[in-house]
Amino acid sequence: MVKTKTGRKWIFIITGAITASLLIFAGNKAVVFTSSDRFCNACHVHPHSNQTWIRSTHYDNPSGMVVHCVDCHLPPHGEGYLTEKIKTGTRDVYGAIFKDISKINWEEKSRPEIAIRHTYLSACKNCHANLFTTGLSKEGEDAHLYYSQNESEVHCINCHLQVGHYSENIIHAKNVEFGKTEKKLDTVYLKPALVDKFENYNEYIPGSGVSFEMIAIPGGRFLMGSPQDEEFRKADEGPQREVVLKPFFMGKTEVTWDEYLAFFSAMGVEGRSSDAYLNSLNASNIDAITGPTPPWGAPDQGWGTGSYPAMTMTYHAARIYCMWLSKVTGKKYRLPTEAEWEYAARGGTTGAYFFEGNPADFERTKYKNKLAETDTSGIVAYVNYKLNSKGRTTSPELFKANPLGLVNMLGNVAEFCQDWYDPDAYKNYPSGILENPTGPSSGTDHVIRGGSFRSEAGDVRCASRGITQHDSWLKTDPQIPKSIWWYSDCIHVGFRVVCELEPGLP
Repeated sequence: MVKTKTGRKWIFIITGAITASLLIFAGNKAVVFTSSDRFCNACHVHPHSNQTWIRSTHYDNPSGMVVHCVDCHLPPHGEGYLTEKIKTGTRDVYGAIFKDISKINWEEKSRPEIAIRHTYLSACKNCHANLFTTGLSKEGEDAHLYYSQNESEVHCINCHLQVGHYSENIIHAKNVEFGKTEKKLDTVYLKPALVDKFENYNEYIPGSGVSFEMIAIPGGRFLMGSPQDEEFRKADEGPQREVVLKPFFMGKTEVTWDEYLAFFSAMGVEGRSSDAYLNSLNASNIDAITGPTPPWGAPDQGWGTGSYPAMTMTYHAARIYCMWLSKVTGKKYRLPTEAEWEYAARGGTTGAYFFEGNPADFERTKYKNKLAETDTSGIVAYVNYKLNSKGRTTSPELFKANPLGLVNMLGNVAEFCQDWYDPDAYKNYPSGILENPTGPSSGTDHVIRGGSFRSEAGDVRCASRGITQHDSWLKTDPQIPKSIWWYSDCIHVGFRVVCELEPGLP
């Protein structure tokens, strides 16, 4: 009897061991099979993932080493591999079955801030344990040194986005070809515009084929800031202050790439002073302004230049551009004050926008559904913002102007103002009516206005205030020292110019 029980016990043990071994073997085979590139691509909703992977250096490289999907998009074994595999697989299967992939903006979802969520830093380090390999360039050493000192704030993807999925728009180096063109100009302007009366005019940049329109903004009085009951109002938008401004001219559109590249082409030889160029144009009061260095990567993000708004340049670069434009045209161009900007944006109106509508209505799902029906009224007729931008800037001719004839004052790219930012700026002004206020006398960062293509409806109101984030916007610039001309982590800010009236101009 005892032997029989013992025999059964061993039968159960052996059977269990065999079953467990088979299950482990089958499970391991299943894990291996479901971790293959072929299996991943069977239900992965990204339509270009396989093609861009094959063109990348993780597939096509001198060593012949192929990096597979799971090597990047799952953590190493023993660090939550199976758990993350289940999560990722469930998400991809759900997307393949229930989502319309034709409506997904893959370009927007491929940006570093999104890609970081689907790429594991531990996976990068699993293969790239030594960051200072033999043959690494000096620039590479500087960049990797910076990374090793800021690991909590910087991800490998910030600099090496293209290694897993190739993109022709991503350049991981100084873009010395940026702005160069072999195109022959049909017209080359020899003289700037002559302005002898207070009315709209077309400015001409001497030595180029570039012109742009300036709008005459009459002086007047308005309430700067927002009332306490305005939807999405923030504390730094008040208290409202009565402001009186003298007349000025303002660019009809944000400074375009055509306009900025006229400056870049004339001045953008690394280390070159502006003296020789400005002297050739007989400009007076020459200052030794150094031209901008080549950008790191593609500042236009591959979206296009031409009439698209220039972006990714620093506040310093925008200010120097205004100085250069003043020299070559003989006028006084500068960035707008915050008061001038809001006055021009409102165009004589007093609501949240210069057109009809409430901010909350433009953020709700019901309005998003309207967009699908190609709504041509309300906010989408005037503003390129989060719900209709498809994650990128666009050309200004697609939008209607405000009551003063200015285009894209709200949305597209946010715009630098010359004022230092202070959340209590309005409260700290002297009591009474403010005449031509210029903001605090000092600060750390500057005001930006208007919101951008990334902004919700509440952040493209006329009174909404933003702030530059200079250090954060240079976080992944690998150069030492960092560029004073180009932001590495800011693709939503540009600028618009103001021109002051000459004394005695009627």
